[in-house]
Amino acid sequence: MGGYYERHLSGSRLEQVYALASPRIRQYLRAETDQVIQRIHGVTRVLELGCGYGRVLREIAPHVGRAIGNDTSRASLVLASSNLADLSNCDLVRMDAARLAFPEAVFDATICVQNGISAFGVDRQKLVAEAVRVTRNSGIVLFSTYSPRIWPDRLDWFRTQSRAGLLGELDETRSRDGTIACKDGFRSEAVSEAELRALFETLAQEVRVYEVDGSSMFAEAVRTD
Repeated sequence: MGGYYERHLSGSRLEQVYALASPRIRQYLRAETDQVIQRIHGVTRVLELGCGYGRVLREIAPHVGRAIGNDTSRASLVLASSNLADLSNCDLVRMDAARLAFPEAVFDATICVQNGISAFGVDRQKLVAEAVRVTRNSGIVLFSTYSPRIWPDRLDWFRTQSRAGLLGELDETRSRDGTIACKDGFRSEAVSEAELRALFETLAQEVRVYEVDGSSMFAEAVRTD
């Protein structure tokens, strides 16, 4: 699905997705970002996987020494560069998040929010393994997905995106049980609490999975060599 985002939902089109968010979805996005800031505040070097047009980077940059954003979309990174031009502590790189070119153990925290674990369309185990690999010993890895409790508002948000022409027509019969499906092949899946835990438990000794705001499920792992 990463290819779909790069072709159809990158750059200014991705920015429109968030501009269309309802008050409840905006609350969810705010709560998710606040949780990230709380957990990484004061660290020296942070990597965000799937930074898009810089929405989250702008929020976290004042709280960390340096924030590095990664994405595969050139259009999103060009827009992010413009949106973050006034911030001196942000860098942007274009890489596959499941095959990062960074050395091992270079970041104090690595984050992947707003359901990137599903949206990237890569092998989830490889994605999590890379996030842990580039994070230093005792560093924090934070991933988030949708909570089942946000489903009605999430479905409405995707319907709005579809009506705006940002997505294909929703397949209402197949959009259920945490999965959004469109007739043009688009799929957005939430990752279950059990799968989140299983993905991290083989790679990090300290793992917590918890809900925030009745809208996000977070997996928080501390790398311990």
